[in-house]
Amino acid sequence: MEVENVDVNGKNHKTTKRKEILQKKKFIEELIKAASSLKDPLANFPDFLHYNKKGLCLCLEGGHGTRLSRSLKQYVQKLVKLNMEQHFGSDWPTEEKVKHRDMVAPEARYIFVYEVPNLVSTNEKISKPSNECNCNVVGFVHYRFILEEELPVLYVYELQLEPHIQGKGLGKFLMQLLELIARKNSMAAIMLTVQRQNRSAMFFYTSKLGYCVSSISPSRVDPLVGLRKNYEILCRTFDQEAKSKLE
Repeated sequence: MEVENVDVNGKNHKTTKRKEILQKKKFIEELIKAASSLKDPLANFPDFLHYNKKGLCLCLEGGHGTRLSRSLKQYVQKLVKLNMEQHFGSDWPTEEKVKHRDMVAPEARYIFVYEVPNLVSTNEKISKPSNECNCNVVGFVHYRFILEEELPVLYVYELQLEPHIQGKGLGKFLMQLLELIARKNSMAAIMLTVQRQNRSAMFFYTSKLGYCVSSISPSRVDPLVGLRKNYEILCRTFDQEAKSKLE
């Protein structure tokens, strides 16, 4: 009776490969969980808690989607509508509902920008702007640590500033801070979605900051499908694997 040959080496190789894949997946999931569990991601970057340039006197504070006060929720919703409704057109009512849900999700992380009253010295350090002075919130960033193409990434959901503080370098400052947070937490890339109609935002991210249209953006996946979509996915990668998968 003939005995069937078994490729033991091949079987062992597949088993080893499967274990490596599972271990890598678990490692990435733990990275994301650890980053998302941080009480205050801004704590490691004290130099970025204040912005005193071009006539602005601002301070920053972190926040969580499930811990937003009623007034902050209303503010976030109002500012997003003010800045974004024009770019979505007739799609805005549907998109607004999605954004409202996203804003209070457990995964949502925030950086709030507060304007310090003139009576407060620009040299004075304010660790808790919302509690220690009569500061007004004038912008925010909504971001998350997520899995994208089997890689850990920091995804910027919103970067919204009031008109009177736009064009003064704050957007670049905030994106630099987000990049530091991403690198500190071993993320492989920063990603974000931009409406094509929002030409100033596209110019800001691609021309001023050097972000590229990601390989997973509709226009790159299938140009014909991309023509029917009104957005692009942009990215900046931090390692070779992320570059090969996302750029």
